[in-house]
Amino acid sequence: MQFLRTLFWIVVAVFLVIMARNNWSDVTLNLWGTLQADIKIPLLILLAFLLGFLPTWLTLRSRIWQLKRRLAVQGRPPALTANPPAVERPVDGQLDAA
Repeated sequence: MQFLRTLFWIVVAVFLVIMARNNWSDVTLNLWGTLQADIKIPLLILLAFLLGFLPTWLTLRSRIWQLKRRLAVQGRPPALTANPPAVERPVDGQLDAA
């Protein structure tokens, strides 16, 4: 099974390299004003993929962090708190005869 998984990723990597090599041409991006940038198409696609993947990845990591914290809090034994001694208060209109 490990061999098939490795073979699959090798085939995907070779396919992506062939596609990148065949499309290695410049694209001009109009940024703002008269500023322009020339970038290769595969690099532009990779940059767009990473910009779209980053928020999803950060959300996933933060959710996992929250769940681990919640499990750690639930897994530790509860803190023992001593009950303070009861204080007797006089009822309205009655005074202690001490």
